[in-house]
Amino acid sequence: MKSRVILSWSGGKDSALALHELRKNGDYEVAALLTTITRDYDRICMHGVRTSLLEQQAKSLGLVLEKIFISKNASNNEYEARMREVLEKYQADGVCAVVFGDIFLEELKQYRQEKLAQIGMDGLFPLWKRDTAELACAFIDLGFKAVVTCADSNLLDSALVGCTFDEQFLSMLPAGVDPCGENGEFHSFVSDGPIFQQQIPHTLGEVVLRDNGFYYCDLVPAGTAASQLQTDKGPIPSRSV
Repeated sequence: MKSRVILSWSGGKDSALALHELRKNGDYEVAALLTTITRDYDRICMHGVRTSLLEQQAKSLGLVLEKIFISKNASNNEYEARMREVLEKYQADGVCAVVFGDIFLEELKQYRQEKLAQIGMDGLFPLWKRDTAELACAFIDLGFKAVVTCADSNLLDSALVGCTFDEQFLSMLPAGVDPCGENGEFHSFVSDGPIFQQQIPHTLGEVVLRDNGFYYCDLVPAGTAASQLQTDKGPIPSRSV
């Protein structure tokens, strides 16, 4: 019998690779994708991607999407309370663990495990300690398609935001920047790949620099009317699962 798990889903490449590994393994049933949304902007926390694109991802993956809404200036207490509430709901439904796409940040892994242990759940890390350069190349070789949605302006040029995550992008990264952005240097949105039933069409919108020092590229769902664009209300980052 497969173990029921919930997958921490940011919409980016590491989440996609973690799901790919789970499906290869075959020992787990993914009950839902779990994504934190900044309520004020209706966008994925940190990544800045519109919720409508996130919903298209979940539909293409054939998975339930569980959205956790927090305020733009959410405290740790607010974030943890909302997270615990949702996880306890799934735990009561037989979910035993949460899957994360973390690769090597020890403190983050320890934090997740400690919080899960408080409610009797486990954390699974299918990408843990994998070489990030190899992971980045594997992501591309598997046929995944992703775009860089935001980047730390202290480390990367604005020209890299909105770029396709491919060999050319990797070759343009400055020395010291992790190929998977594991230290938070950049984040991405996956629009196609072997785990998807169909691609998620979108166009590139405006690139803006926010107060937190990150460049953001607004990804516009295909068919969005000009009247629906809200480039003046860009994403203010908060904690991501």
